[in-house]
Amino acid sequence: MDGTDYGFIGIGRMGGHMARNLLRAGHSLTVYDTSPEAVAELAGDGAQAANSIAELAGSTATVFLSLPTPAVVESVALGRGGLHEGSAVRQVFDCSTTGPQVARKIAAGLAAHDIAYLDCPVSGGVKGARDATVAVMVSGTREVYDRHERALGELGKPFFIGTEPGQGQVMKLANNLLSLAAIVLSSEVMVMGVKAGLDASQMLDVINSGTGRNSATLDKFPRAVLPGTFDFGFATGLAYKDIRLCLQEAQELGVPMLGGAAVLQMLAVTQARFGPDSDFTEIARVVEEWAGTEVRA
Repeated sequence: MDGTDYGFIGIGRMGGHMARNLLRAGHSLTVYDTSPEAVAELAGDGAQAANSIAELAGSTATVFLSLPTPAVVESVALGRGGLHEGSAVRQVFDCSTTGPQVARKIAAGLAAHDIAYLDCPVSGGVKGARDATVAVMVSGTREVYDRHERALGELGKPFFIGTEPGQGQVMKLANNLLSLAAIVLSSEVMVMGVKAGLDASQMLDVINSGTGRNSATLDKFPRAVLPGTFDFGFATGLAYKDIRLCLQEAQELGVPMLGGAAVLQMLAVTQARFGPDSDFTEIARVVEEWAGTEVRA
């Protein structure tokens, strides 16, 4: 296999768009995923297809990851046939949300093989990944970041968070807790207003013109709740995982998170009611069912 500028492992709903943006920017790319269909689609756009992680890690010095869970990231990086055994790979940019503890563990494991690990989780959803507008929160070796800042900028808007592995993860978890808290509280007030006889669309217009506006009222409710599609593009199970990681880190640091605990419980209820693969905007459906009221346009 010919060497390429970059490798990308995990080309699903987020990673597929980000990998395609690297291709559109003119970079050569090798891709690997457990889904042959996802690999074939990007190969049709000009990427090289790897048959294994080891094959990819032997063909490129710089690898991006976009994987669903900390366990999967750890396996890809440090497991049998993982990146640590690659003959070519020298730096790994991990766009997954693993939490800082796993990020530090992977960084140490790869460092033993002279491979730099930079955690660079992203925020902005599937639309942001497609439009290259996600926030890219990078922590790790500054020199490696500087060399690849242009490519990171082709994925979204990069921010250098710090030099310690895991600091990008802390930033991502903080962001996601605020995002999830917004939809939990927005669901409660929207259901309350509609049950009191207010118009849902007008409620959003008023809130978004005042101090209550947030990411849920500006984007998630208009796109996924008012039309009743609940298809914003982020799984409830992944949202639950992120907030659980956030609370774990807060506990390690001795930071109380009473509000965060309530958000986690609401995600647990939503996951139990609609399943881990449901869209996280179905938090609103839980409140609707409890109140016997639907919030629709």
